Amino acid sequence: MNQRPTTTAAGLRRPRSKLRQSLAAAFGAALLAWPAIASAQAPVPPERIPLPKPAPKARGSAAPAADQAKQDSPRYVGTPAQAPAPPIIPAPQAQQQPTPLLPDPRKLFGLGSSTINFDAGQRALAGRMSAYLSSIGTLSGNFVQVGPNGGKTTGDFVIQKPGKVRFQYDPPSPIDVIADGTTMAIRDRKLATQDLYPLSQTPLRFLLSDRIDLLADTNVVNVSNDDGYATVTIEEKQALIGTSRLMLMFDAKDMQLKQWTVTDPQGYDTTVAVYNLNSSKKVDPNMFRIDTTSNMPVPN
Repeated sequence: MNQRPTTTAAGLRRPRSKLRQSLAAAFGAALLAWPAIASAQAPVPPERIPLPKPAPKARGSAAPAADQAKQDSPRYVGTPAQAPAPPIIPAPQAQQQPTPLLPDPRKLFGLGSSTINFDAGQRALAGRMSAYLSSIGTLSGNFVQVGPNGGKTTGDFVIQKPGKVRFQYDPPSPIDVIADGTTMAIRDRKLATQDLYPLSQTPLRFLLSDRIDLLADTNVVNVSNDDGYATVTIEEKQALIGTSRLMLMFDAKDMQLKQWTVTDPQGYDTTVAVYNLNSSKKVDPNMFRIDTTSNMPVPN
């Protein structure tokens, strides 16, 4: 019985090893299969920040008699005036983990032609998507991924344009996906192995471009909009690989990136939904460092 392969959102595929047969992680699609399924965990509710207690006064300091009596004896007589309770500062609330939407085949495959005539509304919508993608310098957050076999994995990601990204999966998956601007590395922390591919061969390069005009720079086969999402589908044909598609979905109101789906040449879909997005977080450039002279991963 044939097993449906899992894929990576970097657009890469590889055969399974015995150590990875019990895992399943899909991070994109096109050339390489990665196993690493991890059940999605509900986000931990934010905790209240505890207020620090005032430090005790040093012995021998000149303190008021009433205060000194409080410190020296727990049997202090009297009812001193109570200070108002300090305000409770809540921690920032994390967004609830989203449920990735399975793609609509009509939006994913479009009309299958590079000579589509889009109307003015579709061109304006594609222009808004292009403007949003071009405005991103850095972006970080969490992701939920659903692979071709329905397995769900979670993790964190950081993007720094142009061309740099790091996706780190939550345990038990040992996978990191790293791009340094020209090369994509798929690292297995458990096996201490690393596979390298040109970034130009992965669909992620469209997300990592410094500036992009979707209609001019890519083969767009579908542009659509509804009450919740604005969607664009890009089709790419490569002689040795086949046809793959990348469907990007944005919030219809603020045009913020919500998720993407990659369909590999074999027709398998991998969907990645992102949330808790932060475009102002300072990024450590060492996160994207790849040792291209060795098959061993660079230590963290």
